[in-house]
Amino acid sequence: YRTFNIKSETLTPGDDFGMMREVLTRRFSRLLKENPQSVPVPEHDGTAEDEAISVAEADDAFPAWPDLVVIDGGKGQLSAVVETMAQVGAAHIPLVAVAKGPERNAGQETFFLPGKPAIKLPPRDPALYFIQRLRDEAHRFAIGTHRAKRKRDMTKNPLDEIAGIGPRRKKALLLHFGTVKAVQRA
Repeated sequence: YRTFNIKSETLTPGDDFGMMREVLTRRFSRLLKENPQSVPVPEHDGTAEDEAISVAEADDAFPAWPDLVVIDGGKGQLSAVVETMAQVGAAHIPLVAVAKGPERNAGQETFFLPGKPAIKLPPRDPALYFIQRLRDEAHRFAIGTHRAKRKRDMTKNPLDEIAGIGPRRKKALLLHFGTVKAVQRA
């Protein structure tokens, strides 16, 4: 489990493609810098799977190159990710985008692969169940993380950032002035 805080000031809230670009750029640029020896080397004869030459696997924050990147989204998200992965030098990693079905019905997901036609798995396929659980867990984790961050931000007080003001002084200032804005004006 890993979360990324969006740092770009130029992104507008809700820019899904821009946020995906930023996260993937940061993640794979760092992986390429920290673990360049495990970049998969494709076989040219087409008979064998891509192999990874792995030197250091467990001592870095991003120790291993993924075998597959699963994207929550459709063709648009896949296109943005393909472009980003090519820019950062990770175009060799297989990608698949998973789009929810019509009216967001579970069991009707469509899978998009770069340069290939879309795939739909049968509704009771075990692989489909696995991908659904994977997506649902990613959503659960992201929503929980977002809620915790929002809760922390709501309880923050600008007076906490001022050196030398402890809980008692903060309480006294708020009792005397009433609000943080009144403290700032004073």
